[in-house]
Amino acid sequence: DLEDDGRIPDEVEEPAFPEHYKLQDKLDLIHKAIHRLPDGYRTVFSLYLIEGYDHEEISGILGIGVSSSISQLSRAKNKLKLIIKELESDD
Repeated sequence: DLEDDGRIPDEVEEPAFPEHYKLQDKLDLIHKAIHRLPDGYRTVFSLYLIEGYDHEEISGILGIGVSSSISQLSRAKNKLKLIIKELESDD
């Protein structure tokens, strides 16, 4: 918020978020969910989204086809959504 004269106030009030919206809680939830992925899904997911490899590189690293890498990533994302929903409902 700006003061009436256009200055930024010295103290800015932190927005109040419910407990379940805290960043660390979300990160912990995602971390748990990733570890619950089947090994193949987790490997491709990690290489692609965390390590930054493309599907061609993952194909070479894992000895699988590019299309397999793409489908494993898609399945991993879908499975991850389901696991996160499960974990959230457990809370």
